[in-house]
Amino acid sequence: MITIVNYGLGNLASIQNMCRKLGIDSVITDRPEIIETADRLILPGVGHFKAGMDNLHASGLKPLLDRLVLGERRPVLGICLGAQLMTRHSEEGDVDGLGWVDADTVAFDAARLGGLKIPHMGWTDVVIRSAGDPIWARIPEEPRFYFVHAYHFNFRTEAEVSATCTYGYEFACAFRKENIYGMQFHPEKSHKYGMRVLENFARI
Repeated sequence: MITIVNYGLGNLASIQNMCRKLGIDSVITDRPEIIETADRLILPGVGHFKAGMDNLHASGLKPLLDRLVLGERRPVLGICLGAQLMTRHSEEGDVDGLGWVDADTVAFDAARLGGLKIPHMGWTDVVIRSAGDPIWARIPEEPRFYFVHAYHFNFRTEAEVSATCTYGYEFACAFRKENIYGMQFHPEKSHKYGMRVLENFARI
């Protein structure tokens, strides 16, 4: 069972609908007693970083998630804002995140975009760095995913970066640290490529 954590910000229904289409059992919940029993967790998110962290603190879920992810090493997948929240700090709201990976969340550098618009929105090719990682197993050729974001990951530890893409300049768009996976793109909106990622996560 995949537990989709409801902390008040996120594209919850679209993720669950894709899981349902793939035959993956999932539940959307903010109830600690249900989250406690999760085999795997998805931390979704659409919106402002500070609002996301405020909601996690106000809900009381942060200590539980820290224990399940860092202590018990339950597999977790962060999507878009949910993945950004896993970083140490964000320029959006100037606030600390969960600190699960050695990265910050930073705004796109407009001076390096060559006139490209912010946010980065639409389909973009992705370069997979860790092809042996089970999250990328059997990914169709020429992987491309759907993005909507104005901030991106800036990793201190390059070994945690599992995929990159280019929008004006190259940046990390996916990461893995042991049981912790994060993706800036939206697998639930990325057709066959995203479907495969979610299937793979359900098998981890």
